[in-house]
Amino acid sequence: MRLLKVDPTSGFSLTEDLTDNETLKYAILSHTWNKDNDEEITFEDLVKRSGRDKAGYRKISLCVEQAVRDGIHYVWVDTCCINKSNNAVELQHAINSMFRWYQNAKKCYVYLEDVPGTEINAGGQSNHTPWELSLRKSRWFSRGWTLQELVAPAAVDFFSKDWDPLGSKASLERQISEITNIPVQALRESRLDRFSITERISWGEKRQTKYEEDRVYSLLGICGVYMPLNYGEGKVYAFQRLHDEIDRVHRGNKFEEFSVSFSLADVAETDRFVAREAELAQIRDILTSDGSRRTAVLHGLGGIGKTQLTVAYAKRYRHNYSAVFWLNIKDVDSLKQSFAKVAKQILRHHPTASRLSNLDTNGNLDEVLEAVKAWLSLPKNTRWLLVYDNYDNPKVPGKNDAAAIDIRKFFPESYQGSIIITTRLAQVKVGRQVPIKKLINIKDSLQILENESGRQMSLDDADTIKLINMLDGLPLALATTGAYLSQVPTTLSEYLRHYDASWLKLHKTAPELTEYEDRMLYSTWQISYDHIQRQNETSAKLLRLWAYLDNQDVWLELFQHTDQDDPEWIREITEDELNFNAAVRVLCDHGLAEVDQSPFELMESRGYSMHGCVHAWTIHGLNQNWDDRLARLALKFVGSHVPGSKQNKPWATQRRLLQHANRCSNMILKDSVAGEGMEWPIHMLGYLYADQDKLDEAEKIKELKWFLNGLVCDMRS
Repeated sequence: MRLLKVDPTSGFSLTEDLTDNETLKYAILSHTWNKDNDEEITFEDLVKRSGRDKAGYRKISLCVEQAVRDGIHYVWVDTCCINKSNNAVELQHAINSMFRWYQNAKKCYVYLEDVPGTEINAGGQSNHTPWELSLRKSRWFSRGWTLQELVAPAAVDFFSKDWDPLGSKASLERQISEITNIPVQALRESRLDRFSITERISWGEKRQTKYEEDRVYSLLGICGVYMPLNYGEGKVYAFQRLHDEIDRVHRGNKFEEFSVSFSLADVAETDRFVAREAELAQIRDILTSDGSRRTAVLHGLGGIGKTQLTVAYAKRYRHNYSAVFWLNIKDVDSLKQSFAKVAKQILRHHPTASRLSNLDTNGNLDEVLEAVKAWLSLPKNTRWLLVYDNYDNPKVPGKNDAAAIDIRKFFPESYQGSIIITTRLAQVKVGRQVPIKKLINIKDSLQILENESGRQMSLDDADTIKLINMLDGLPLALATTGAYLSQVPTTLSEYLRHYDASWLKLHKTAPELTEYEDRMLYSTWQISYDHIQRQNETSAKLLRLWAYLDNQDVWLELFQHTDQDDPEWIREITEDELNFNAAVRVLCDHGLAEVDQSPFELMESRGYSMHGCVHAWTIHGLNQNWDDRLARLALKFVGSHVPGSKQNKPWATQRRLLQHANRCSNMILKDSVAGEGMEWPIHMLGYLYADQDKLDEAEKIKELKWFLNGLVCDMRS
């Protein structure tokens, strides 16, 4: 590696060829070559001390001046620091080393010759709009070699054609990510092995190079491989050699001995997976291994997208594994059938596989299972990935279910390979946990709706926003809604009306979604409810009661207004905090509830919340037959908990009660949850509304109270 030695008085000159041990602190220039290459400064120009009249001399001078300002005394520039004329070996070495050279640079200066400098407006402030528009169109982002010059160095500074500073890779990461489709995390990371080979190669798909082979050679460092150059072989053969080298380096010399072609034939998948980059990176971190066993447990609410996330991971990182096998662990029979299919996959590629070759894969499934486990336990067969999908009935402490499965019995014995488990239960502790939550970014929800419905939607449309907020980032709910809208001419406004009025009928008539195991929104949580009933009947009853309250912030003290006429189970769970938390934790373990994160000041214990779509299911699905007793119980608890004016900070409790009061008011008005004994709770709702300056609501309660007083008098007479 040769460098330009910077002299503040005389400019710069070439050093001798340095070894890696001699390399000094240096800056590096990233730029696009002039279309007329004769205008670039070459190695020969520097040797002959010529070329100052060339157009390329200016950018090198600007780079050198910047290095001096940054206290750096050496610079590397690709046009003039490589002797390309007399030694093909030097060019080969340089191209194979270039990623490392950029990676080791103290600073990388990106010179954007087609981006104007910042303009200063009348107020003396920088106006960024003109250069930002030019930045997005810059030729630099379309060239093949500049890809590694962007991702390899830790510190990258961008400069305009007049060498005005535009920002750094860190300060411009959002714009750069949008321009290049490279994830922000990749721009921040020094380790590219967190990203799959397929993903890294995809970053260069739309980039161009002068020679077609350079489309491939420019990816060598990004893929972490080295190989001899062969100009004239063409892009196709170069890519084939690249993939062969990737297999050899990343999968190991023994990889082919255990290789099985990637297949998701028995797995329903979505064509357009949305978001989840943080979760994908977390799974990758967990499963990055030296060959010893790594296990990631994806847990979350049914319909939250655990399986589709696993599919996306498998597709993205398949090149990092010798084989990817998918197992359905819904029950033992399904799991054994899955092992039989795995056995057939293995035998198609390895007919003489140990223990498997002499077995009838359609025969004794226990023998087939043990044979597959033995093959996966063979020495050096360490690069496989096993997915145990739908582990929703696990054998866990305190759960007495004869059908519950102990997953460890179905693991290969040797402590090697990678495992992903998807489950609804947070109780599964056989690996590092990855909680899967709802989608936070509203644009991701919009994308799923558009993908499934085939409609163009706008975040400027009030009905679109209302629909997205109602579905609240739940992938199954978004996909179900989109699939329904794809098959009917219904407007969003009409759909919203149907959602409120005919929830169950609407979802029973929605199209089935092949990419989701349980297909239907209304049925997926019924499975969780059935498990809860078997495990803890009290928790199941609490879930039914929750339908008559709001989905947000349900806490212990709200229920501590029981009397002898109330069901025994509600009196038991409200005796103390431990009983209450134990009942709700069963719902949390199944992903149906979670600790409420409201930032309000709390005068009582912290509560629990439920996803809005799950709450809609508890109302319309779980409680298809209206339970007047539960409704009256909910109303009594809310009304009885309204604080008096003398209570310490009554507004804190009032604010927590408002959403529950709204739910009870709707029930009173729509379903006539009234009668003898309800006068006082209803009166307290009116008091709550009046104290919170919600006068319209208070007036409705007042009118209702007059009506009820007359009704009760009639009943008594």
